[in-house]
Amino acid sequence: MRISALCLSAGLIGLAACTTPPAPSNTQITSTSPAKDLGRTGVVPIQVEDAYYETAAASVAARANGTARGQAKNIILFIGDGMGISTITAGRIYAGQTRGLDGESYRLAMETLPHLALSKTYAHDGQVSDSASTATAIVSGAKVNLRTLGITSDAAYNNCASMAGHGTDTIFELAERAGLATGILSTARLTHATPASTYAEIPNRDWEDDTAFRGQESGGCADIASQFIDWREGDGFEIAMGGGRRHFLTTDVEDPESEGSTGRRGDGRDLTAAWTEKSPEHRVIYGRAGFDATNFDSETRVLGLFEPSHMQYELDRANDTLGEPSLAEMTAAAITRLSRDPDGFVLMVEGGRIDHAHHGTNAARAVSDTDALDQAVAMALEMTSAEDTLIIVTADHSHTLTLAGYPRRNNPILGKATLETGEELKGADGQPYTTLGYMNGPGACAGRDEADGACVRQDLSDVDTTAPDFRQPALIPMYSETHAGEDVAIFASGPGSQLVSGVMEQNEIFHVMGHASGLVAIAE
Repeated sequence: MRISALCLSAGLIGLAACTTPPAPSNTQITSTSPAKDLGRTGVVPIQVEDAYYETAAASVAARANGTARGQAKNIILFIGDGMGISTITAGRIYAGQTRGLDGESYRLAMETLPHLALSKTYAHDGQVSDSASTATAIVSGAKVNLRTLGITSDAAYNNCASMAGHGTDTIFELAERAGLATGILSTARLTHATPASTYAEIPNRDWEDDTAFRGQESGGCADIASQFIDWREGDGFEIAMGGGRRHFLTTDVEDPESEGSTGRRGDGRDLTAAWTEKSPEHRVIYGRAGFDATNFDSETRVLGLFEPSHMQYELDRANDTLGEPSLAEMTAAAITRLSRDPDGFVLMVEGGRIDHAHHGTNAARAVSDTDALDQAVAMALEMTSAEDTLIIVTADHSHTLTLAGYPRRNNPILGKATLETGEELKGADGQPYTTLGYMNGPGACAGRDEADGACVRQDLSDVDTTAPDFRQPALIPMYSETHAGEDVAIFASGPGSQLVSGVMEQNEIFHVMGHASGLVAIAE
């Protein structure tokens, strides 16, 4: 592995040179030289008899067709939460235009990865999925029920008793047992669905702390935050950074950065103290100051909790008075820390707030956070080698974002659709419209027609649709825009990346990682 000296300088601060996406000509090519056989002994996960697991394992094994396995020393899994194909397209144009370049022909860092496939994202019981079921599929190889984490489809939502005998072993748990280093990064809460999929087994993704059961009988279930702290795989996570402080602190502990705010835990157990009590190397950090003061090229085990809830959107980070690191900076720090392990590492990096912006039909923040995730991908490509590191970039599910309406080339992606003459394109109602829109969501209805009470859309003639807070128009009025069910992209490079091809079941991603790393035994 190579680590850029530039990215390690100045305490990992001021990384503009490192986080600029590579030019279109700098495509990373998987090395054709023989990769080193790491000699790992694959483990049979406890979910091996799950029907979804068996089918996916067989599909990947057939695609591998006896090719060398166990040659990826490291795995970096990037998940853009809600980053569907339309989001990638809009994010590409946005990234190019914000850099003063041609947006349509711009190339994201993720788009330089040499292998590509489509991923089918349905859940066991859902045509359109949520992040818990999809993330579990990715990290465990089994499709599961909506809103559940780390348990097979034989277990029921909201039912702790049904979990018995239906747990899963994730790629992170298998990595820890094999002596590898592990880490998770997210701009969402570390107890949120996608990062929690790496370590938690729970029948309700919303049980992030002990008060979240809301009077329901827990049935012996441990909340997600306590499962993170009590995770006993190997020697535990070397690094975990994101939001979600409130689920680690008790109701009588004041938040270290938000005056007048406390944690949510009602059991009297301060989980940040529980982390630091694990060893002298375990450290909790808050905000930019804590991040800057940390030497990641050391044996320190870092729990970074940068917000009470989710981290800031990328567009808002500059206005955050306390400051917090970018996703690219966190990625550089994590790779620096994890690469100290000679046995290799497994890392998840989630752009968690792409999804949240979409739910609010706020395309500006969705595409900006897509750009931020892509800069983290560029960072990983800069700091690792395709000879020993498998990089996968994908999404858990899509959203209902669309690009439509025949706007001219180079039209601002967040703007109103215009012709080459600058004239605004208009709908049958005589009103201008934006290139980006949603099938449903809070941006649907601006008023009611006095005659028939029909929903009337907003007149955008004098509205700056490029403003960060603008909500794109939607068709069906809903409090929150929904996920979408179409296939999402998988980009890959490094050892085993050739197994990413065609149209894949989402849970096959686990088996690609298992084959490439040698951590998972081949099914007989």
